[in-house]
Amino acid sequence: MTPGKAAVTKSAIMDAGHEFLQTRPFRELTVGSLMKRTRLSRATFYLYFNDLHGLMEALLDEVKVGIVEGARPWLSNEGDPQEELRKSLASLIEMGWEHGAILKAVDDAAPNDERLENVWEAFIASFDEVVAARIANDQAAGITPEFDPLPVARALNRMDAGILIHAFGTPDKAPKAEVLEAVSRIWFSTLYPFDATAVIRTGAVSRGNTTKAN
Repeated sequence: MTPGKAAVTKSAIMDAGHEFLQTRPFRELTVGSLMKRTRLSRATFYLYFNDLHGLMEALLDEVKVGIVEGARPWLSNEGDPQEELRKSLASLIEMGWEHGAILKAVDDAAPNDERLENVWEAFIASFDEVVAARIANDQAAGITPEFDPLPVARALNRMDAGILIHAFGTPDKAPKAEVLEAVSRIWFSTLYPFDATAVIRTGAVSRGNTTKAN
């Protein structure tokens, strides 16, 4: 099989897994039911994945790429911090809407597979240091209150994971705007409390902490 065809075949398997998980839980997923969707043989599955947990790991990697890309401007200290955070959170909610079923499937499957459990924890933890660094930068600039950045970053990241799973992990998804507002209130109230209310209510962003929200 040529590299190009192999990539297409692997992508087809992953697409079938994503499609399945949009309407059914991970516990109902089998290699047989998955491969019927691709019209490929069961043996083909094992050319690319050791088991279904390996498939979940590959799907999670794709989700991570999208989340990192959406958060890049805020994490890299580009532009107005509050405006970039607002954009990053909006991107996160879009990723959750599209891939919440994958996050739920990984969360459901992880306790039964030590490797996947470690991958899942590493996935969430991978954002801790970079978020903490961004918080420390804003503290140095005087726009974020003083506290230990790393524990707060951990709490915010795990909150996000839990909310995305709860809101978008099943076919009965919560309204995106509602979830975005809830998440934004917590992030802005924690990191930029002086302007948090105004940012959430209007989407407008004011620089620094010179104006407190009424």
